[in-house]
Amino acid sequence: VQLQASGGGLVQAGGSLRLSCAASGRTFSSYAMGWFRQAPGKEREFVASIKWSGSTSSYSDSVKGRFTVSRDHAKNTAYLQMSSLKPEDTAVYYCAAEEIGLGGFSPGRYEYWGQGTLVTVSS
Repeated sequence: VQLQASGGGLVQAGGSLRLSCAASGRTFSSYAMGWFRQAPGKEREFVASIKWSGSTSSYSDSVKGRFTVSRDHAKNTAYLQMSSLKPEDTAVYYCAAEEIGLGGFSPGRYEYWGQGTLVTVSS
């Protein structure tokens, strides 16, 4: 599976962005998808994940209620809709795929990673 993240950019605090993660490969629909982020000088942290079926999603406390993860099996694409953005959301955002299909918080669970897309939120 190859992943291509896009949609990052510069946005003012309170604004919105939608990140996309396009996947290649026939088995995208069986993988869980996760979103992680890494701010300068910090470790990569979990943001959100969605199971293979799309029925269950999970979020970190810092983004719960502001971000929404979704997927479109027909388009082989996962999305992260980000609203009410804050300067502390500034980071490189990565999408990842996990073969078992359950997702989770740990980056180590994910076998495939996209290249990252930069989100900068100005105050």
